[in-house]
Amino acid sequence: MSRTNRIAFYLLLTPLVLWLGLLIIIPHIDMFLVSIRERVARGQYELSPAQYLTFINEPLYIWTFIRTAVMSVLATAITLLIAFPVSYYIAKMARGRLQQVLFMLCLIPFYVSELVRTFGWMILLRETGIVSNLLQWSGLADQPVEMLYNDAAMMIGLVYTSMLFMVVPLVTTLESLDDSVIEAGYDLGGNGFSVLREIVIPHAMPGIVSGCIVVFMLSLGNYLTPTMLGGKDSLWFTEMIYNQFIVRFNWELGAAFGFMLLLLSSLIVWSVLKLTGRTLQETLG
Repeated sequence: MSRTNRIAFYLLLTPLVLWLGLLIIIPHIDMFLVSIRERVARGQYELSPAQYLTFINEPLYIWTFIRTAVMSVLATAITLLIAFPVSYYIAKMARGRLQQVLFMLCLIPFYVSELVRTFGWMILLRETGIVSNLLQWSGLADQPVEMLYNDAAMMIGLVYTSMLFMVVPLVTTLESLDDSVIEAGYDLGGNGFSVLREIVIPHAMPGIVSGCIVVFMLSLGNYLTPTMLGGKDSLWFTEMIYNQFIVRFNWELGAAFGFMLLLLSSLIVWSVLKLTGRTLQETLG
């Protein structure tokens, strides 16, 4: 490699290294160091696993931690079930301008912030909202129905917030599937289910895995949607992290919670890659 090419390579690499180092690696190292210290006096700390022991010994923390993981997996599964047929229709059945319009309709809601989208669901699901009025108008309810502040409302918000991040990789992957391969599957005696199982899903697996990873990470780390749409019993682990940092000023315990969430997300992503037999490079590629 010539000197000019080497300099150009380093110049192109520098922004990536700074991004990873300053915004990801160093903050996570600092968070871990904060999580393993304990305050013994004003301004004095010593290394201690006390924060992690507090997490292990408090049932509420453990329950919220597990609940957040399970609900995030559930939100990912629901998002996949909804996004897959939508993506298949856009990629393989819609043609020309219709395909562009449908994809744009999936994209338009994300032109506004997550806060605005969440407020939109609050307007729809409140007692005086459109959904409640429709239920009363149709005779399915004889009084206003409050559909906010529960797990169902929170799940709707999580799925809606993450939908685009499942649709895009699925559409991209399915578009690369040759129509003649699907036709050959039918010509060889296959039905819709067998073609889906033997041809479409295996081909779409990279998009499925990458979409599920992104949606799971977004759901697991979501703070706004669970706080605004969930009720007092809809505990979410990111709320506990926020409370420790901002409300109680207990940065040590908050850092421990954050690091535990990081370990959980890494473990589940690793498990998904192992179960599907894919590598991270293949998934991202």
